[in-house]
Amino acid sequence: MCLGIPGRIVEVSAPDDRPDLRTGVVDFDGIRRAVCLVYTPEAEVGDYVIVHVGVAISRVDEAEAARTLAVIRAIPDALAAELGPDGARL
Repeated sequence: MCLGIPGRIVEVSAPDDRPDLRTGVVDFDGIRRAVCLVYTPEAEVGDYVIVHVGVAISRVDEAEAARTLAVIRAIPDALAAELGPDGARL
């Protein structure tokens, strides 16, 4: 199963010579992962994004992120299955 998981951006960075190649750290309910932000150039620290296979594909508001996470939490082990084992945390 591949889901788009909502998370909150906690860090944004880009190489000085390529500001268009933005990456960030996104917090998914306590699990943090490195994420590509190239497709969401307007996203900043504190924003919520939907992440699919390590790429932020859209911004969402906090209420929508909370609703989506509630549905995902209702599926046994869905969040862990999508984000990988605890040992892979940032």
